Amino acid sequence: MRLLPSFQIVTIFAGDIVMLFFSLFVTLAFRYFELPSTELFVLHALPFSYLFVVWLTVFYIASLYEPHTVIFKSKIPATILNVQAVNSIIAVLFFYFIPAFGITPKTILFLYLIISFVFVSAWRIWGVQFLGLRKKEHAVLIGSGEETRKLYRVVNDNPLYPMRFITWLDLEKLPGIDFEQEVLSRIYEEGISLIVIDMKNEKVLPILPKLYNLIFSHVRFVEQYRIYEDIFDRIPLSLISYNWFLENVSSHAHFGYDLLKRIMDIALAVVLLVPTLVIIPFVMLAIKLDDGGPFFYSPLRIGEGNRPFRIFKFRTMSVMDDGKALSANANKITRVGGFLRTSRIDELPQLWNVLAGDLSLIGPRPEFPGLVDVYHKQIPYYNMRHLIKPGLSGWAQVHHDKPPQTIDETTEKLAYDLYYLKNRSLALDVKIALKTIKTLISRTGL
Repeated sequence: MRLLPSFQIVTIFAGDIVMLFFSLFVTLAFRYFELPSTELFVLHALPFSYLFVVWLTVFYIASLYEPHTVIFKSKIPATILNVQAVNSIIAVLFFYFIPAFGITPKTILFLYLIISFVFVSAWRIWGVQFLGLRKKEHAVLIGSGEETRKLYRVVNDNPLYPMRFITWLDLEKLPGIDFEQEVLSRIYEEGISLIVIDMKNEKVLPILPKLYNLIFSHVRFVEQYRIYEDIFDRIPLSLISYNWFLENVSSHAHFGYDLLKRIMDIALAVVLLVPTLVIIPFVMLAIKLDDGGPFFYSPLRIGEGNRPFRIFKFRTMSVMDDGKALSANANKITRVGGFLRTSRIDELPQLWNVLAGDLSLIGPRPEFPGLVDVYHKQIPYYNMRHLIKPGLSGWAQVHHDKPPQTIDETTEKLAYDLYYLKNRSLALDVKIALKTIKTLISRTGL
């Protein structure tokens, strides 16, 4: 794969160096709860400078200076997190096997992994974009259908995307097109460097031999659905088939990730339960004064492996049901219940479900058994979302905060759940958590 133009490499490389040193400065400030003195910063900057040389080499090995890290910018956080995890191991070995530097920064290294991840990711995603270093590539889109049409429109209407489609070759109209004159000649004349193509469409087969020769002109080819996923954060529904699940989804456990996620679930649930125990008496008092009804509500939901379990919530409606549309329940929501729902305080008792292992903090939201039966009959592959443990917040929730009201909305929600199922990682979980916090803050007006 071709490298970015040299001036872009130098600028991005320089920005990485600045972010690494700035992250060290911020880390020392967090560690000692004050701005670090020049002496303290130099004491740490000298040995870290040797490390940064190695770390930037690891950046290069991890392809952080190649074009696909520009096009697929949603992959940058996960790549940087993995790279910095490797770099932290290198740092531990460095400081413990070379004691001449006189520091063994255990806490600093831990903080630095988090802080450098934030700043380097921010620089790569927003800083590079702000400075105009994401050079727009002239591209051709080859595909058909509503998803292709939407991709073409959204990319060309948004100046922030690092590409512009010069033309769209609709495969449905391919028989009436002089491919040599109308497509290939334009690719050569207008300096097209990227072709986004729907390789899953059988109608593309006749033109593949003609496109093959473009490889020798240094034209790159990218599967259309990779771009679609990166822009819309969901799986294109036209792609969903048995083949897709066999290629992208496995019911086998991701042992390292699952273990780390479970440890984090337990640790964060315990931390969050402390303030929850303080809040519970006041919430219970408010519910009792409002309408005198029961404090809690524990409906059945469908969890991992299609197993039913009971979740615990503060009661928010005068008459609770088993999954009717929210609009049908609007007149049943109590005054206190409205506030509890808006602030999501009603979901705090579900932290006990997290500790019990029925829920995770992050994952697809669990549904009522009755609704699952309906969706399973009307939406293909709906039950695949139950391959993994449900969560308090999920990828679909941060994109569509309100519960779906129609089958079409539920189908779109499934597209986000399948995206999470395919791409789940620690970096994506952190992203969902931050978006959830942002949503909660905006709801409360802070």
